[in-house]
Amino acid sequence: MAREDRRLEPALAPACGPVSVEWIEPANTALIGRDGAHQTLSRGQAAGVGLAGLLAAIGVALNPTGAMMIVHHLFFAVFLLGALTRLAAACTPLAPTLAPPLADADLPTYTIICPLYREAEVVVELVQSLQALDYPRDRLQALIVLEADDDLTLAAVRALPLPAFIQVLVVPRGTPQTKPRACNHALDRARGELVVIYDAEDMPDAGQLREAAARFAASDPNLACLQAPLRIEDPGFSLFLPSQFRLEYAAHFEVLLPALARWGLPFPLGGTSNHFRTAILREQGGWDPYNVTEDADIGFRLAAAGYRLGVIDRPTWETAPTTWGQWLPQRARWIKGHMQTIAVCLRGPVPGQPRNAIALALTLAQSVASSHLHGPIMAAMVVLAAIDFWPDARCTIASADLTLYALGWGASAIAGARGVMRTRARPKSLHLFGMVLYWPLQSLAGMKALHQFVTAPHRWDKTLHAPRSGGHSGPHHTGPLGP
Repeated sequence: MAREDRRLEPALAPACGPVSVEWIEPANTALIGRDGAHQTLSRGQAAGVGLAGLLAAIGVALNPTGAMMIVHHLFFAVFLLGALTRLAAACTPLAPTLAPPLADADLPTYTIICPLYREAEVVVELVQSLQALDYPRDRLQALIVLEADDDLTLAAVRALPLPAFIQVLVVPRGTPQTKPRACNHALDRARGELVVIYDAEDMPDAGQLREAAARFAASDPNLACLQAPLRIEDPGFSLFLPSQFRLEYAAHFEVLLPALARWGLPFPLGGTSNHFRTAILREQGGWDPYNVTEDADIGFRLAAAGYRLGVIDRPTWETAPTTWGQWLPQRARWIKGHMQTIAVCLRGPVPGQPRNAIALALTLAQSVASSHLHGPIMAAMVVLAAIDFWPDARCTIASADLTLYALGWGASAIAGARGVMRTRARPKSLHLFGMVLYWPLQSLAGMKALHQFVTAPHRWDKTLHAPRSGGHSGPHHTGPLGP
């Protein structure tokens, strides 16, 4: 039987010649026939939130001490749930990867979507990363997607001699001006059987596409998406925010997500390096253009539709925010998007699907609740401890609280250290102890997220990226992960 010819037609731009830019005509990108984040809360949800707020205010007015105890117990439950989940994930071994590599002739066609906005400074590095990918060029299509008002990035792209497999698309002006809206325009022009998203600052492992293609080929058709681990580069100097960000990513992508995948539970996808079966993604209508964490949303939408998610080994390297001004808007957007995703999921089939409901509680619900409760509860505990200490220089803290804090930090430290070791690096004790100072910062981002959830739910706070000052801490090909 003749082998199917899966090659793509040549891209529009000639190799190392003038850049061909396609300006996409305006089209209706509204959500048709499905719920989404364009509706922040349903009437029932809004009424429930209002009633809960009214009851809370009455409770605080009538019995402040009792209300504080209820909040304390709620925090205890949320923190305990998070700690036990991280501990269980850290104790779960990685699933064996048994997919045999595919010969070049058997590889599927692949589309890479790179949505960029105000990224002129890193375009050169992105193109270099795309050129470094080990995948046959006649089966590869890369779409750099720009916004119509982004003249600087468009000029930077025009100045580059792009290879033939890279095309440039410019999406029309419109609302909401978000990454998922740009991705949906690109999805309409994707010619690959598989599609992956990369961000401007990404440096994917050269063999990542081949690994994903092999995994899809060896799996059943219900496997809809594979998440590559996102790893934070070591900048070569120690700053608090980058070190905590790197530790956080290691615990999440190297420990928690592989464990959830092995438990057969869905999970919120990362914002980049998600590999999809194109037909399934189109069947689901692409991404929600109004959700500012479209990655989390599509993961649970796929699960609700009966599809599976998985993980692969070869990573994508990213840079961490180094300043408070970079970290806060990005984290607030993530929390706001997770709130949007929870609201949409609760209006859909997820509450009636036990496995998906459990996964939603273990991931997004626990994360959002913790981000809003951690700072206020810790601040209240410090104030109460100071008041107790002041008269007689003695301070009494409940043994249950001390046990919870020790368990929470211990589980997080174990998960973080395990994740770092799986990247073949060594965890640093100072960074592990610094987590207790990092957690309360989430509540500041949570307050900003809550405010925007009400006043500007679809606003996309842009994260600015700078060119790399140095290399990452590991090679592109990492091979099998550690235990």
